[in-house]
Amino acid sequence: MTEAAAPAGELTALGTPLRSFRFAAAGEGNKQEGGARKFIQTAQQAEEYGFDSFVVPDHLGDQIGPIAALGALTQATERIRLGTSVLANGFRNPVVLAKDLATIDVLSKGRLEVGLGAGWKQDEFAAAGIPYETPGVRLEKLDEALTILDVLLRGQECTFEGKHYQVHGVKGTPRPRQGPRPPICTGGGGPKMLRLAAKHADIISVVPVTTKHGKGLLSGITMAKTIEKVNLIREAAGDRFADIELNWAITAIVITDDREKTAEMALSAIDRGLHPDLEVDVKLSVEEILESPYVAIGTFEEIAEQIRRVRQLTSMSYVGVFPTQMDAFAPVIPLLRDE
Repeated sequence: MTEAAAPAGELTALGTPLRSFRFAAAGEGNKQEGGARKFIQTAQQAEEYGFDSFVVPDHLGDQIGPIAALGALTQATERIRLGTSVLANGFRNPVVLAKDLATIDVLSKGRLEVGLGAGWKQDEFAAAGIPYETPGVRLEKLDEALTILDVLLRGQECTFEGKHYQVHGVKGTPRPRQGPRPPICTGGGGPKMLRLAAKHADIISVVPVTTKHGKGLLSGITMAKTIEKVNLIREAAGDRFADIELNWAITAIVITDDREKTAEMALSAIDRGLHPDLEVDVKLSVEEILESPYVAIGTFEEIAEQIRRVRQLTSMSYVGVFPTQMDAFAPVIPLLRDE
């Protein structure tokens, strides 16, 4: 279903075949970044660097709309795959969303990756007057929406009677270019979300656990916690696991000749509260920071080797970076291309 190359013969530590690496860059398109035109230029730069995909977030704040932006990118780019990371399910009816997504896949000549999540920024829902249900209800709605999208994005007729959505004989049109449908990506950090992803997704994004206020737990960035999440996905997916591509996003990239000293400085900054987006619930060692899939410190060659080790230990192979890290990460791509 996904666009990754055929798995290589070597096995990961989890006993699954290695997948070839893919690389995703994220776009933001807010005013501080230069608006919509700058957003287009960022996607074109990602394509020139050799990233495999360019994904757009979905927020109601100071940024461009993801559906319209993807439509523009279908014409402004040629090769790079286009995706959402991720659409908030509560913002859109899945039948309407399916038509927009299918149209994007047609316009892009089959380059779409569909990222959909439950929605997590409560303040955005409140500002828009959209009900922000309990986590359980949001997961129920996402489960139903993914079921509906699976049918409509195959160009098939959907009749669905769910608790939250009812669809009566709607046919998926236009039919997407990709068959049997564009790949679907979802993910998260908690067990319920990961089990739901294992049920539906072709691509699962493995992310650190966050607090109810949206802060990342420091304990969640460790290799040990990541392996726990992948094992949970493997158990929940069963026979599907070998067909699922696992993604993660590197949130910090530092190019340096001294990995250990830089890691020590990072830990000191965390101890001094200089990373307000993190909730410090554990004290990590230098080794744990350097081993974390979510932090890349070292020379380009050392970072490439670290990413190889992440894949070997976790089977994750689809590497994401944020727009501010694109330039720094670009030289790593040719070191891992076709591996």
